[in-house]
Amino acid sequence: MLLFYLPVLGKASELAFLKEPNDVIAVRDRPLMLDCQVEGEGPISVMWRRNGVSVPTGPKASVLANGTLLIKSFQKRRESNETDAGEYACAAQNHYGMLISRKARVQLASLPKFHIHPESMSVDEGGVARLTCQVNGIPEASISWEKNRTAVNTDDNRYTILPTGILQITGVRRADSGVYRCIATNIANTRYSHEAQLTVTAPRIYKEPVILSGPQNLTITVHQTAILECIATGNPRPIVSWSRLDGRSIGVEGIQVLGTGNLMISDANLQHSGVYVCSANRPGTRMRRTALGRLVVQAPPEFLQWPQSVSRPAGSSAVFTCMAQGVPEPHLIWLKNGKILTPGDNVKLTNNNSTLAVTRITTDDEAIYQCIAENSAGTNQASARLALTQSTELPEAPQDLTATALSPTTLQLTWAQPAPEVTDGIIGYVLHIRMLGEPDIRELQEAVSKTTFQHDFTTLEPATTYSIYLKAYSPLGASQQSSTVVATTLGGVPSSPSFFTKVLNKTAMQVFWELPSKSGKVEGFKLSYREVPQPNFQGQEVFPGHINTHTISHLEPTAVYEIQLVAYNGNGDGTANKRLVSLAESGTSAKTSSGGQSPCNCKQEDEGSMTGIVVGIHTGMACIIFCVLFLMFGYRRSFFCRKGTQDGWSGPRGGDRNQRAGPPKERVIHMPEVIELVPQVRTQCQVLIEQPPPCQPGTGTG
Repeated sequence: MLLFYLPVLGKASELAFLKEPNDVIAVRDRPLMLDCQVEGEGPISVMWRRNGVSVPTGPKASVLANGTLLIKSFQKRRESNETDAGEYACAAQNHYGMLISRKARVQLASLPKFHIHPESMSVDEGGVARLTCQVNGIPEASISWEKNRTAVNTDDNRYTILPTGILQITGVRRADSGVYRCIATNIANTRYSHEAQLTVTAPRIYKEPVILSGPQNLTITVHQTAILECIATGNPRPIVSWSRLDGRSIGVEGIQVLGTGNLMISDANLQHSGVYVCSANRPGTRMRRTALGRLVVQAPPEFLQWPQSVSRPAGSSAVFTCMAQGVPEPHLIWLKNGKILTPGDNVKLTNNNSTLAVTRITTDDEAIYQCIAENSAGTNQASARLALTQSTELPEAPQDLTATALSPTTLQLTWAQPAPEVTDGIIGYVLHIRMLGEPDIRELQEAVSKTTFQHDFTTLEPATTYSIYLKAYSPLGASQQSSTVVATTLGGVPSSPSFFTKVLNKTAMQVFWELPSKSGKVEGFKLSYREVPQPNFQGQEVFPGHINTHTISHLEPTAVYEIQLVAYNGNGDGTANKRLVSLAESGTSAKTSSGGQSPCNCKQEDEGSMTGIVVGIHTGMACIIFCVLFLMFGYRRSFFCRKGTQDGWSGPRGGDRNQRAGPPKERVIHMPEVIELVPQVRTQCQVLIEQPPPCQPGTGTG
């Protein structure tokens, strides 16, 4: 048995894993490390198990200072005919009990021979070729193809290689003829398939659409990638499209088409589960061929409610609740100090093992209890400790905690006064407060007397939202925390948030908004929208203060929508920020103005807006023409003044012709300058009308 005593890693007395082992693929004759780090009251011993049996210690396996398991040379078979592969778990124990980590699946990397080789085939010119090979590698092998012992040119978009080992060639040409083979590679080995001959024959004048290979039923785990194959041939070449059998939209995020019709779904989630339909249509007709495939997305267990540690006196009762969700539905089992819990006279499991009740508690019941949630997608564990108190219980969690804003810097907290027999066992209360959105390490605490059931937090920041909870203390320790309340100091509502919109396609758009730079300034956001010219907003969504993006889908194609975003806190809603978005603007994005107003504040019907635009255009053109004619007239005056000078029109009598009287020279406007001024006529035209330049005798300017 691998046994290692760890120093105390933290002040908490309860055992808890800081790191648990994860699934891993090991390479033969190479070292392997599995993490296991624990915190709790020491001394702590760490043991390792494989398939439920203690791992033998010695020169081949050891434990590092932090509890990590090191297998120095991973082997497929050892002298005892045992393999190092299997399910590993870390067990940690102190004087309170034992804790078991989740199971980690350790597999040996391997790459056996191909169990499906490519086969020779003949394809019509202009048709579609599909060559396939399959090998079960650990980890999954990377597949590539060669033609005549030379790597296939994947830059040619007619060639598509799917991760499953399938080579698709569309629009086959004579030059595609040759000998093909498949190459599989992973960390364990490299394998070559048998060779297959591809022959290209004369094209057919007409050929009905045929789906050569449709989507197969597929089961994956959330965040993995799903590839649904669909390749069709025919003359003319059919058009491949995808839909869902239930009529729901496939969506756009993470969706990509590989080659001419293969559907790839990246970062899959539970909503992607369903039956997908591949359709091959002959262009210009209603002739269609379809194929169906079911995609199942699984999710490992996640806890909705986990058991809480309790202290109880002898003879009393304790109840632990454990609820988990996942796909498929998780199965719950309970462990007591690392061993499967067997119900007995005073131990009952009910509600599909989600509730554990321990009655008539004795010293034998004092232990660490674990809830293990398992399904085909993974496992998860949560633990709680049952401690036996010497006399009375720990205090119950305080009830009816409320918060009231008294001023921009003060919040008043009140809570219910417990019964006198309960108050006698309490030595005081501690209030915990932090700005909403701040990490727990920024939390502030204030102690309060046992006879006080009201407390004022002062010197807070104005118009800021805080998260607050309360604990009661007895000589034995702290109670569970009260329910958390959220409250905002006086001082106003949040300012109008700036936001961006991006049109994803004709029925969906994405909205982004900016979060405040300081925690607590916003409690959340309210997003709504309406289709113009509908009068009412719809589809309001409320988001917490740390969320800054949302996708609105299932909209009307090419419609115009008004988006409204409001930031709120405990004082109310801030000023709404709005903007108009046209779904015809696919692929564009825009930002609202800083003042919180939409760039376009259109309130008219579409026909009224068009009429105003037409009238504006005609009015503007008339103004431009008038100003150009006026400038031309000014140019002619300049010409006549200059001609008068040439004819002998000089300054004062007796003066020299070179001595010109009058004011300093003014700028002469020439026709090229008139043309340059046309875009600026709105500003300069009015000046020219109100202050026409005079023609000065003797200067030749005007």
